[in-house]
Amino acid sequence: MNLHAIPLSLPPEPINGFPRVADKIASDADKTTTIYRRFDRLSARNLSLLEAEIAELEASQNRYDEEDRIAQSQEVIDSHSDWRKLERYAGEKDQNGNCTHPRQAERMELSLKIREKLKEYHEALAVHQTLLNSKPPAPTTVKAMRNWFLDNDEGKLRPQLWDASVRKYDDPHDLLALRVPADQDRLSEFILNNSGVFFLTSAPDGRSAYVSERSVAKFVAVLSSVLSAMLLFGSITSLYFVKNPYALLGMLGGWTVLFATCVGCLTNAKRDQIFAATAAYAAVLVVFVSGTLGAGGDQVVLGSWTCTQNSHLES
Repeated sequence: MNLHAIPLSLPPEPINGFPRVADKIASDADKTTTIYRRFDRLSARNLSLLEAEIAELEASQNRYDEEDRIAQSQEVIDSHSDWRKLERYAGEKDQNGNCTHPRQAERMELSLKIREKLKEYHEALAVHQTLLNSKPPAPTTVKAMRNWFLDNDEGKLRPQLWDASVRKYDDPHDLLALRVPADQDRLSEFILNNSGVFFLTSAPDGRSAYVSERSVAKFVAVLSSVLSAMLLFGSITSLYFVKNPYALLGMLGGWTVLFATCVGCLTNAKRDQIFAATAAYAAVLVVFVSGTLGAGGDQVVLGSWTCTQNSHLES
């Protein structure tokens, strides 16, 4: 029996709503559609509330410290100097179950509450910092997911989710991606925006198509290599056939500016990286041009001997 002749049945179509949204996200082989809201406004408000709550706890502890500074009893001195005594004072109770040292019990309760709130506050800060430092999703991916999510057909919106969830993709600055393309540079974005149709691939479920990140990355790598070779060998070739030293210097500046422009516009290189790459490129051209100018004129270089051809030969 030919196993390849057996048709494979597709999984059933998920129902509309959360199942369909989850199926859409999970079916992406590159996992670049794992885009979720960061809720910056709510996070900032939550941090502000925690901060205000801890500030009140801090003020309460400062009041306790000021009162204890005035009291200066042995109990106060022991509680501020020995944790075990503070713990014992806070836990001591009489026969009726009442605290024998209510003030120390209140201080212990306040200290434990401060510890708990500080832990919650620091964890919230660390998580929010991690989310803010995460890379944003690709604009093309956000646009594609928003169009699919809203299902805009002939001007009629049929969103996958209703009520407040309809605005899921409205604010791109409030979104984060659990995975972003490895090469999210300007050249890749230009290709995705203008030629993404050539890199479409079917999803495993067979119901949708995606732009393959791997295919785009390979194409960009090949194109970048070809462009780099053209900038290097093209400049050397053109400079080789120019004999005028002023024209050589002008072409040297032109090729250097072209190289810096390509690096700055087509990549995400930082300023120091652009400067270093341009300096290295210019150094190669300067070495070539200086060798060409040094060997110019009517001199013919043969091995290690330099012979000068005179314009007038003696008879």
